Amino acid sequence: MGPGKITLLHAIQETGSISAAARSMNMSYRRAWMLVATMNRCFQEPIVEAAPGGLGGGGAKLTDFGLTVLKKYEAMETIAINAVDQHLKRFSKLLAEQPPDKT
Repeated sequence: MGPGKITLLHAIQETGSISAAARSMNMSYRRAWMLVATMNRCFQEPIVEAAPGGLGGGGAKLTDFGLTVLKKYEAMETIAINAVDQHLKRFSKLLAEQPPDKT
C-alpha cells in the first residue's frame, strides 16, 4: 500500500467508478482494476465493492472496511511525516540555494 493506491481509492470514492477514477489519474482501466483486485486480495476484507457496468451503469465504492483502511493509512502517513519533518528541514539547509549549472 502506498500513495498511488491511496490516490486511486480517493478517486474511486469521489467518482463512484473505477473507470472514472482511472481516467482522472491518466491510468488505464485495466491497471486500475488490477490494483483494486490486488488490494481486495491483500486485506482481510474487500476494500472496494464494484458492480458490473453496462446499460444500467454499474459503479464502485469503498467498503466500510476500505474506509477504515484509508483512515488508518492516512493516520500513519501523518505520523511518518511529522517524525521526519525536523530532520528534513535541517537537511534542506545543507542544500545550495541554486544548483550549479551542468556546464
